[in-house]
This record gives sequence, C-alpha cells and structure tokens, in this order.
Amino acid sequence: MEFEEKVRDFSRRVKKLQKSITTEEATKTSLIMPFFSLLGYDVFNPLEFTPEYIADVGIKKGEKVDYAITINNQVTILIEAKSINENLQKHGSQLFRYFGTTTAKIGILTNGIIYKFYTDLEEANKMDIAPFLEIDLLNLKDSDIVEIKKFCKENFDIDTIMSSASNLKYASSIEKILSEEFDNPSDDFIKLILNKGVYDGVKTQNIIDKYRPILKKSINHYINTLINQRLQTALNNPTEIDNETEEITEADDIVTTKEELESYYIVKAILSEAINPKQIYYKDTTSYFGILYDNKVTKWICRVFLKENVKFLIIPDKDKKEIRYEIEYVSDIYKLKQQLIERLENIIK
Repeated sequence: MEFEEKVRDFSRRVKKLQKSITTEEATKTSLIMPFFSLLGYDVFNPLEFTPEYIADVGIKKGEKVDYAITINNQVTILIEAKSINENLQKHGSQLFRYFGTTTAKIGILTNGIIYKFYTDLEEANKMDIAPFLEIDLLNLKDSDIVEIKKFCKENFDIDTIMSSASNLKYASSIEKILSEEFDNPSDDFIKLILNKGVYDGVKTQNIIDKYRPILKKSINHYINTLINQRLQTALNNPTEIDNETEEITEADDIVTTKEELESYYIVKAILSEAINPKQIYYKDTTSYFGILYDNKVTKWICRVFLKENVKFLIIPDKDKKEIRYEIEYVSDIYKLKQQLIERLENIIK
C-alpha cells in the first residue's frame, strides 16, 4: 500500500476511534504511538523511541518529555502528548522549556488529532512560539501528506526539513490571514482596497461598513471565476477526460453537461481528502445527476440538479433525511464540504 493511502486509512481510523478515547494514556497508545509507527519508527524500541525522556530544565531536575526520537544516535525530535480532548493552545510553553536543553531540532505537540511541528527559526536553540507546520488528521489535504512523509524514518533529513520550514511557517500565516480577511474583511483591509482607486472620498466607518459586503461578494465571485476557469481548462483537455473514463459510468442515451461534470470533479476534489478519489463515480439519469461511492447506486453521496433557472444538491443527513441545498454557481458546491464529508462518513461506517 502506498504511503498516501496508509495515511488516509489512518485518518479514517482516527475518526472511528475518537469518541471512544477519553484519557491521555488511551490517546498515546491508540493514536499517537500508531502514528509514529506509521512513519517507520520502532515505538517499542526505547533506544529509538524513548518514552518519559528526561530533559532537565535549569534547576528543575527530572523533567520528562513524553517521547524522544533518536536518529543517528542523537535526540532529534521531542514529542509532547496530550489527551484527545485537550486544547493545544495552552500547552506549547511546556515543550518550549524542554527544547533548548537537548539536541532536538524538532518539537511536536499533539493530542492525537492535531500535530503541531516546531523548530528554532527565530533564534537558535530556542523553540519558536508558532509552529511551522500544523496537521489535522481529520481534515487532511494532499499537501499535508507530502509534508508528513518528510518525517518518515527512511526519508528524514533535517536539512531538507529546515530549509522548507521557513516557507511553510510564513505561507501558513499568510493563508490564515487571507482566509480571515476573505471571510470577514477587516476595516484596514477594506481601506486598503478602497485606496486603490475604488473610493476617493473620506473612509468613514459608514463607508467602510457599506463596502464590507460588497468586497466580500467580489472576493467570492473572483474565486468562483478562477475555479470555473480551471475546471473548464480540465474539461476541455481530452487527455484528462479520457483518463477518467474508467471511473465513471453513464447511460448511452443521456447527454452529460459540462456543468454536471464540473460538479463531479468538485465533489471528487473535496472527498479526495478522505478517500481515494478513484472510489468516486457518477451516474447520469433523466431525473438527476448522481455522484456515487464505489459505483453503487445504493451508496449515493449526493444528487445534483442543474437547470438554467435553478441549481441545487440533495445530500442525506445522518438520519437519511434528504436535505436540499440551493446554489447559485456550480463552484458553490465547495461551501457544502462539511455536509459531503459527513455523508461519506455515514456511507462507509
């Protein structure tokens, strides 16, 4: 099995187990140790994966880190483990104290679901306050798996990790700021846009408040346009369509529209974070365009209705009640990510 699929399998395992785990010890044995085992470390070899590693801090003797990973006879990674129910925001300071007293270059803070990776980009031998990488196993992205793979025992190279850590850290911070600004534009961001020739008058609070919904709508429209352009490029590429023919089925007498194919690719992109995208199929009918799991009509993920004057999706909830979601653009399906993932989880339970 390829590493990517192993990680996705593990993510599904975490989702199944999370509600049954209530203590720190259970978190360690059921989630954290198996995660590092997945990365190739011998978690039962104390010479490689040391539990309760002693890291004396100043006058405090006998301070212990939950785990230390030794690579090439040198302690390289420190791991602070918390219960699955713990909020990690308040625990970084503990790992911070340990970091400078060892040879470790990587600190990891985790509750078995969230993994925060730290190093010393700002000041040598002093752990940064902010992580350079954060992974959520319940919301894995393809880019996350690429980064996780760098920490595998067989791939581990501290120079490679350190060289990419800076870009990861600052890119992540920028993406977070952009996400917040796009979702709820701040006064300063609105002023910045208005000063680009949009509005020449005095930017009073009333003016800022007036333009806030306009800016938000413009951002969403621009993003939707970019998505549609990329989808159209893919749909107009015969090679890409040919490569998908083994994954999809349709009746000979039904014409599948470009918009319907767009909806299929969007749902596929969303759910590829949780399963192998080759498990997602579509079936076009005279009544609706269905998107299926494992090509089984009894395991339909959603049904898509795309007419000139009305567009909507039907997605069953956990009680199998069919919920209708109106959309304006096909790309608005991205806004239904949570509902689609929950539907998939209910299907494959």
